[in-house]
Amino acid sequence: MKLIEKTKDQLVFAAEIDESIANAIRRYIGQIPIIAVDELEISRNDSPLYDETIAHRVGLIPLKMDKSAEKGKLKLNVKRDGFVYSSDIKGHPEVVYKTIPITMLDKGQELEFTATVKLGKGVEHAKFSPGIMFYRDATEITMDREFLDEVKKIFPGAEIKEKAGKIVIIDDKKREMTDVCEGICIKKKKKAEITKKNELVITIESFGQLDAKDMFKEAIDVLKKDLASVEKAIDKAL
Repeated sequence: MKLIEKTKDQLVFAAEIDESIANAIRRYIGQIPIIAVDELEISRNDSPLYDETIAHRVGLIPLKMDKSAEKGKLKLNVKRDGFVYSSDIKGHPEVVYKTIPITMLDKGQELEFTATVKLGKGVEHAKFSPGIMFYRDATEITMDREFLDEVKKIFPGAEIKEKAGKIVIIDDKKREMTDVCEGICIKKKKKAEITKKNELVITIESFGQLDAKDMFKEAIDVLKKDLASVEKAIDKAL
């Protein structure tokens, strides 16, 4: 496994992993329990948006995860003119991002609501989704040596090898190179040779409720538990 980039909200790495396993982990991100607003009781809404639209927007605002989060309550009461932001929501759990716009009020208008939160899964509703995962094949791109300077200019950090009058670019970074290199060759009516490596470049992006690394690990843990329960069921049946 080779780490390409790691931040709180994004993890990118290359690994020798079967695509079917990677896809199973990707699907199980939707099985991670996540806190989100479940019910909204709006007592005053003078904004130009319907109650249903307000409820939908608030439901999709990411909330910080902790052990007591699912018992929390949230409130909002805004009477000023201007935008109403996620930072105006008070209570526990806290919102992850403070500058998400909810609606806008004119002078004399008011928005007031209370919200209850619930633990749920992304397979039930998008508001419970902690993020996304996607992957692609790592490849080797073989081109004529005449394209060396142009490739270096576009991809200054690329791993390039020279071999028998050709250059071989290793495409296993965060930014995909294959399409660009093929386009460079097409301009001069030449062809790039693309060879798949036995690796996937995997990207995990978090919506903020969990760190990207924790999201990946939890998806694997939930997958393992389900596989163990299937194994037990098979043992009992047989």
